[in-house]
Amino acid sequence: MAKRSPAPEADPAIESDEVFELAAEVFRVMSAPMRLKIISCLCNGEKNVSQLLTEVDTTQPNMSQHLNTLYQSGVLGKRREGVQIYYRIINDRVVTLCRAVCTQIAIETEGAR
Repeated sequence: MAKRSPAPEADPAIESDEVFELAAEVFRVMSAPMRLKIISCLCNGEKNVSQLLTEVDTTQPNMSQHLNTLYQSGVLGKRREGVQIYYRIINDRVVTLCRAVCTQIAIETEGAR
């Protein structure tokens, strides 16, 4: 039986209440499958609501609500061009986390089949 090495010392800066609160907020924002789909659609560049609706099966009011949540939480930025509003990802940390989790789940799901 292999001997396990002791756990590394906890870093108080990493385990502060503020860090846990911020991490929980990121997970809260990413907890809705619809928001994960939106993030995935925007990984390749900005899109307006109409473009997003062709890729994500939902209603326009539901899409707008999720886009607003992502915007208010600092995941997305937006710009207006005429009557269209274009959304883009401005928080790459969320994209990195989303890809890591979804890739791992896809790998595990394929392995279970």
